[in-house]
Amino acid sequence: MNRLFLVPALLIASASVAAAAALPLENAPATTPSKVVQAPGTAPGPRLLEPHLRIASSGIKGHARVALTFDACMGKADDRILSVLVRERIPATIFVTARWLKHNPQALQVFLQNPDLFELENHGQNHVPAVDKPVSIYGIASAGSPEAVRQEVQGGADAMVAAGIAPPHWFRGSTAKYDRSAIVQIRDMGYRIAGYSVNGDGGSLLGADVTEKRIASAKDGDVVISHINQPTHAAGEGVAKAILDLKAKGVEFVRLQDVEDMGDDQTTQ
Repeated sequence: MNRLFLVPALLIASASVAAAAALPLENAPATTPSKVVQAPGTAPGPRLLEPHLRIASSGIKGHARVALTFDACMGKADDRILSVLVRERIPATIFVTARWLKHNPQALQVFLQNPDLFELENHGQNHVPAVDKPVSIYGIASAGSPEAVRQEVQGGADAMVAAGIAPPHWFRGSTAKYDRSAIVQIRDMGYRIAGYSVNGDGGSLLGADVTEKRIASAKDGDVVISHINQPTHAAGEGVAKAILDLKAKGVEFVRLQDVEDMGDDQTTQ
C-alpha cells in the first residue's frame, strides 16, 4: 500500500503531570528541542529531535482521515481502549516493546486475531531512548551508544517475530526523541521512524477530559499518539471516549501501512 505524513513526545509514568501538560496539543513544530540531563563527566549532549509525522489527507471536504497510534511500553493492556477498537472495528497501529509482549499474551492474541484492524510495529526491546550518547530524557537513561541503539531496535523486532508477529517496518523509540546519528542508524537498519502530530494523552498522564478533547480535535491527516498500557490511568477513559467522538464525526481511521505518509528530519524517506 501507499503511505502518508506523521509525529509523540512519549513520556513515562514517572514524569510529572505538569510536564505532560506542557506538551503540544497538536501540529507540533517539525523539530522540538529537548532539555536533557547530562551524565556526569560526559561531553555536551547531542541536539535531540522529536520528529513530526502526518498522513496524506483525504482530499474530501468534511471527510477527515486520521491515524490512531498507540504505544504499549510496559505494564498491562488497557481494555477500555482495546475493547472499543475491537467492538467499533477501528483500525490502529500499535507499537509494542519486548517487555510488554512478554507480560500480555492475551492482548497479543486479540491483536493477532484481528489483522484487519491492527498493525503491530516496533517500540523497542527495553523502552530506552534511541539516542547514541549518554543522556537522560524525562528521567530515562538513553541507549548511550550506537551498539546499544542497535540492540534496542533489533531486540524489539526479534521479540515481535518470536511472538508470531510479522517483521516490523516502523520504529518508535521511548520518549520519541532521537539524535541525528541515531536516526541515520535506524533508517539504515530498514525502519521508518514514526513521529506524530497530535499528542493525545501526554504519556497517559493527563486527565480523561483533557485527553478526550485533545484526541477529538484531530484533523484530516493527523497522526495521534496515545498509550494502551496504563489501565489504571484516567487518560485511558478519555482515549476511549475520543475514539467514539471521532467515529461519530465520520472520521476515516487508517493504519500507517494503509496510507502515504511524510515525516521530517529524514525519518520516513
